[in-house]
Amino acid sequence: MLDPRTRRWGADVAYVGAGAVLGVLFLLGSMADEPASSRPPLALDLGVGVAACLALLLRRRRPVALALTLDLAGMLMSSMAFGVTFIALYNVAVRRSWRVTAAVAAVQFSLVVVLSLFDSPSTRTYVETVLVVGLLNAVLITSGMLVRAQRRLVQSLRERARQAEEGQRLRVEEARHLERERLAREMHDVLAHRISLLAMHAGALEFRKDAPAEQVRAAGVIRQCAHEAMEDLREVIGMLRDSGADERRPQPTLTDLPTLIEESRRADAPVTFDNQIGDLATVPVRIGRHAYRIVQEALTNARKHAPRAGVRVIVDGAPGAELTVEVRNPLTPATTTDRLPGAGAGLIGLRERVGLVGGRLEHGRTGGGEFRLQARLPWPA
Repeated sequence: MLDPRTRRWGADVAYVGAGAVLGVLFLLGSMADEPASSRPPLALDLGVGVAACLALLLRRRRPVALALTLDLAGMLMSSMAFGVTFIALYNVAVRRSWRVTAAVAAVQFSLVVVLSLFDSPSTRTYVETVLVVGLLNAVLITSGMLVRAQRRLVQSLRERARQAEEGQRLRVEEARHLERERLAREMHDVLAHRISLLAMHAGALEFRKDAPAEQVRAAGVIRQCAHEAMEDLREVIGMLRDSGADERRPQPTLTDLPTLIEESRRADAPVTFDNQIGDLATVPVRIGRHAYRIVQEALTNARKHAPRAGVRVIVDGAPGAELTVEVRNPLTPATTTDRLPGAGAGLIGLRERVGLVGGRLEHGRTGGGEFRLQARLPWPA
C-alpha cells in the first residue's frame, strides 16, 4: 500500500497530466475552427495554458478561487487554459458541496454562452460549443461528486471501525476489571473464611494441655502455614482489586492534560486552557483518564472539522459533585458547508466512554456560532 506522500504526488501528476491533455485538445480544436486573426498568439496561449496546468498543484487549498480564475484566463487569454478549467471544475466537485459546485459550473457555463456569441464564426459552431461544454461539465461534475461520496463513505467507515475498536477495548477493560473484582470477592469470602477456621482450630489444638507433643508441634506448623497463607491471600486480593495493576501500559490522567494541549499548540492549533479546578491531581485517576481521552478526541475533531480555529478547553468541578469537561470551537465555513465524512460517528466512542462511568455527554451548535462538547463525569467525594 502506498504511503500518503506517494499518493499525494501521484494525484498531482494525474491532475496536471489530465489538464495538459484536455488543454492541448482544446487548443488544437481552436486552431482548426478559428482563423488565426481571432485567436491569441500561440506563444501566449501555450504560456498561459502551462501556467494553468501548474496552478492545479494549488487545488487543495483554494479550489473555488482556482476554478474561477482559470475560467477568466481560459475565456479571455488561452484556449489551452480553457481546457484546464474543466479539470479545476472536477476538483471543485470532489472537494466542495454540490451547491458550491453548481454555482461554479453556472459561472463557467454562463461565460461560455455569452462570450461564444462573439467568437463563434457560425450558429452551428456556437451550438456545438455550448453543447460540448455542457456535456463535459455534466460528466466531470457527476464523476467528481461520485468520487467525493466514495471518499466520504470510506472515511465514515474507517471512523466507525476505529470507534468500534475503541469501544470494544473499553468494554474488555471494564469486563476484566469486573472479573478481577468478582474473583477477589470469591477468594475473600471462601478461602479467607476456611483458612481462618483452620488456623483457629490448629491454635486450639496447639494449646491443649493433654495433647501429645507430636500433635502440638504439628498444630503449630499448621497454624503458622495458615497464617502465612492468609498474608499471601491478602496480597493476591489486593493485586486483583488494583485496577492499575497493568503497569506495562501506563495510561494518561488529567495531570497530563497540559502536555496534550501544548502538543496541539505546537501543531499550530490555537488552544486556550481554562483550569478552574486548580490541582488536577485531586481528580481520581479513573475519572481523570476518561476526561483526558474526551479532550483528546475533541481536539482531534476540532482539527479535522475546523482547522486553525481557536479552541477553548474548560475543566471544572469539585469532589462529591461532577467533573465538567467542555470544549468549544467556532464554526468555520468548512464546518457548515463542507462537513467532513464521519461527523457524528466520532462521538460514538465518547458517548460509550462517558456512559461507562455513569456520566452524560452533550454536543451541538450554540447560538453564538460555536460547536460545543460537554461531558459531565461523577466525581466521588
